[in-house]
Amino acid sequence: MIVAGIGYRQAATLADLQAALALTGATPTALASVAGKADGEVMVQLARNLNLPVIAVTEEQIADLDTATQSARIKARFGTGSLAEAVALAGAGHGAAGAIAHLTVPRVQTDNGMATAAIAERTTT
Repeated sequence: MIVAGIGYRQAATLADLQAALALTGATPTALASVAGKADGEVMVQLARNLNLPVIAVTEEQIADLDTATQSARIKARFGTGSLAEAVALAGAGHGAAGAIAHLTVPRVQTDNGMATAAIAERTTT
Protein backbone atom coordinates (compact mmCIF):
# COMPACT_ATOMS: atom_id res chain seq x y z
CA MET A 1 0.00 0.00 0.00
CA ILE A 2 1.34 3.42 -0.99
CA VAL A 3 -0.32 6.27 0.90
CA ALA A 4 -0.12 9.95 0.03
CA GLY A 5 -0.52 12.06 3.14
CA ILE A 6 -2.03 15.41 2.29
CA GLY A 7 -2.07 18.56 4.39
CA TYR A 8 -3.70 21.72 3.16
CA ARG A 9 -4.89 25.14 4.21
CA GLN A 10 -8.59 25.96 4.23
CA ALA A 11 -8.27 28.16 1.13
CA ALA A 12 -6.45 25.46 -0.90
CA THR A 13 -7.87 24.51 -4.27
CA LEU A 14 -7.99 21.18 -6.06
CA ALA A 15 -5.11 22.43 -8.20
CA ASP A 16 -3.05 23.01 -5.03
CA LEU A 17 -3.59 19.44 -3.85
CA GLN A 18 -2.86 18.07 -7.32
CA ALA A 19 0.36 20.13 -7.45
CA ALA A 20 1.51 18.85 -4.04
CA LEU A 21 0.85 15.26 -5.05
CA ALA A 22 2.64 15.76 -8.37
CA LEU A 23 5.73 17.02 -6.51
CA THR A 24 6.06 13.61 -4.83
CA GLY A 25 6.40 11.84 -8.17
CA ALA A 26 4.52 8.89 -6.69
CA THR A 27 1.45 6.95 -7.70
CA PRO A 28 -0.42 6.27 -4.46
CA THR A 29 -3.00 3.58 -3.85
CA ALA A 30 -4.73 5.68 -1.16
CA LEU A 31 -4.85 9.22 0.17
CA ALA A 32 -4.82 10.22 3.84
CA SER A 33 -5.48 13.37 5.79
CA VAL A 34 -6.42 14.34 9.29
CA ALA A 35 -10.08 13.96 10.24
CA GLY A 36 -11.89 17.16 9.31
CA LYS A 37 -9.73 17.63 6.21
CA ALA A 38 -10.17 14.09 4.86
CA ASP A 39 -13.77 14.88 3.99
CA GLY A 40 -13.10 18.42 2.79
CA GLU A 41 -14.44 19.32 -0.64
CA VAL A 42 -11.02 19.56 -2.35
CA MET A 43 -9.86 16.28 -0.83
CA VAL A 44 -13.03 14.51 -1.93
CA GLN A 45 -12.60 15.93 -5.44
CA LEU A 46 -8.97 14.78 -5.57
CA ALA A 47 -9.93 11.28 -4.45
CA ARG A 48 -12.77 11.14 -6.95
CA ASN A 49 -10.53 12.30 -9.81
CA LEU A 50 -7.90 9.69 -8.94
CA ASN A 51 -10.43 6.98 -8.01
CA LEU A 52 -8.66 6.47 -4.67
CA PRO A 53 -9.96 5.93 -1.15
CA VAL A 54 -9.34 8.54 1.54
CA ILE A 55 -8.17 7.45 4.97
CA ALA A 56 -9.21 9.79 7.78
CA VAL A 57 -6.55 9.83 10.50
CA THR A 58 -7.34 11.12 13.97
CA GLU A 59 -5.26 13.73 15.75
CA GLU A 60 -4.60 11.14 18.47
CA GLN A 61 -3.05 8.79 15.90
CA ILE A 62 -0.49 11.38 14.84
CA ALA A 63 0.27 13.10 18.15
CA ASP A 64 3.94 12.58 19.07
CA LEU A 65 4.65 10.73 15.82
CA ASP A 66 8.25 11.35 14.73
CA THR A 67 8.54 12.84 11.25
CA ALA A 68 11.49 13.55 8.97
CA THR A 69 10.68 17.24 8.65
CA GLN A 70 9.55 19.72 11.28
CA SER A 71 7.20 22.69 11.24
CA ALA A 72 6.84 24.64 14.48
CA ARG A 73 3.28 25.63 13.52
CA ILE A 74 2.23 22.03 12.88
CA LYS A 75 4.03 20.80 16.01
CA ALA A 76 2.10 23.31 18.11
CA ARG A 77 -1.23 22.42 16.49
CA PHE A 78 -1.00 18.65 16.03
CA GLY A 79 1.90 17.48 18.21
CA THR A 80 3.89 16.18 15.25
CA GLY A 81 6.44 17.85 12.99
CA SER A 82 4.73 17.32 9.64
CA LEU A 83 1.03 16.75 9.08
CA ALA A 84 1.56 15.27 5.61
CA GLU A 85 4.22 12.83 6.81
CA ALA A 86 2.32 11.85 9.94
CA VAL A 87 -0.97 11.14 8.16
CA ALA A 88 0.88 9.23 5.42
CA LEU A 89 2.54 7.03 8.04
CA ALA A 90 -0.63 6.56 10.08
CA GLY A 91 -2.68 5.92 6.95
CA ALA A 92 -0.19 3.28 5.85
CA GLY A 93 -0.60 1.51 9.17
CA HIS A 94 2.36 2.74 11.23
CA GLY A 95 2.21 0.95 14.55
CA ALA A 96 -0.49 -1.51 13.48
CA ALA A 97 0.07 -5.18 14.23
CA GLY A 98 1.83 -6.91 11.38
CA ALA A 99 2.49 -3.71 9.44
CA ILE A 100 5.56 -1.60 8.94
CA ALA A 101 5.23 1.84 7.35
CA HIS A 102 8.07 4.06 6.27
CA LEU A 103 8.37 7.34 4.40
CA THR A 104 9.48 7.02 0.81
CA VAL A 105 9.00 10.72 0.01
CA PRO A 106 9.30 13.30 2.80
CA ARG A 107 7.05 16.34 2.86
CA VAL A 108 6.94 18.52 -0.22
CA GLN A 109 5.14 21.85 -0.36
CA THR A 110 3.55 23.78 -3.19
CA ASP A 111 5.20 27.08 -4.12
CA ASN A 112 2.26 29.01 -2.69
CA GLY A 113 2.35 27.07 0.60
CA MET A 114 -1.29 25.99 0.32
CA ALA A 115 -0.71 22.21 0.30
CA THR A 116 1.83 19.61 1.37
CA ALA A 117 2.18 15.95 0.54
CA ALA A 118 4.33 13.02 1.65
CA ILE A 119 4.41 9.35 0.69
CA ALA A 120 4.56 6.36 3.01
CA GLU A 121 4.61 2.72 2.03
CA ARG A 122 3.23 -0.17 4.00
CA THR A 123 4.74 -3.60 4.02
CA THR A 124 3.51 -6.52 6.07
CA THR A 125 5.70 -8.64 8.28
